[in-house]
Amino acid sequence: MTLMHKFLGAAATLALSAGAALAEPALIFDLGGKFDKSFNEAAFGGAQRWAEETGGSFREIELQSEAQREQALRRFAEAGNNPIVMTGFAFGNVLSEVAPDYPDTKFAIIDMVVDLPNVRSVVFNEHEGSYLVGMLAAEASESGTVGFIGGMDIPLIRKFACGYAQGVLAANPDAKIVSNMTGTTPAAWNDPVKGSELTKAQISQGADVVYAAAGGTGVGVLQTAADEGILSVGVDSNQNHLHPGKVLTSMLKRVDNAVYSAMTDGVDMETGFNVMGVANGGIDYAMDEHNAALVSDEMKASVDAAKAKIASGELVVHDYMSDDSCPALKF
Repeated sequence: MTLMHKFLGAAATLALSAGAALAEPALIFDLGGKFDKSFNEAAFGGAQRWAEETGGSFREIELQSEAQREQALRRFAEAGNNPIVMTGFAFGNVLSEVAPDYPDTKFAIIDMVVDLPNVRSVVFNEHEGSYLVGMLAAEASESGTVGFIGGMDIPLIRKFACGYAQGVLAANPDAKIVSNMTGTTPAAWNDPVKGSELTKAQISQGADVVYAAAGGTGVGVLQTAADEGILSVGVDSNQNHLHPGKVLTSMLKRVDNAVYSAMTDGVDMETGFNVMGVANGGIDYAMDEHNAALVSDEMKASVDAAKAKIASGELVVHDYMSDDSCPALKF
């Protein structure tokens, strides 16, 4: 059996007929998996919302290896799926090679910029939302020490960490921030055991609130924080419900809206560069019945005031992707 046959067997949901899949959108998840309770799952939620509201259907695949990135893109394009949406910066190089071969197909990539005429590049101001949850973490902390656990050590995740640290210090200039990355390979996105170990290490250093920006690894962070009696902060999706009363809030990165928008636009999707931040509803923090008792009216008022200033441009949060210094945190 050839590699391509193995791939097709593993991805039985792929349409093999251009007629069957004509103008049907497709979604390719990154290696963290569709049900990572975070980034990929947010993307899936947006696709589901589109399907429920329109009665339409979409194709999807969960990758098992790096080699499948190009295979999946080409197979969907050849099958006539349009647009094809992919989650994660790691698709950038492959998409740059594949998109020119299918000029009539629209592609949308999240978390990376690919400057081609048939590509929509969607990036987020994660530093803005991280600033807001950093403020909440500092205000909720009793020890004055808070933690950050990132997934793969890349500039994007340092962007989360720097924004978080800036927000922490805005609320408490004397606060201490403990920071760790899970690893330097894509496996760092799906290692809840390592997430648990890092959480315990940060607790031993006095952290009583820990923010996880680590995909599926964050599940281990949130679980251990709850088990050890400290607070956690979720990311991307609203993770407050995973441990009610133990998750202080979640930094909402509306990947679901990005996917929903691309599928709604369909073959008429406008391409180019899209930025989603606090000002246009792409970034926020989560409040619901699961964390209402943890966030006082005063805490919410101070964070909402900062949110309004960010939206208006009065408050500018440092963006590590534009300037790889990090005034509030040393790596």
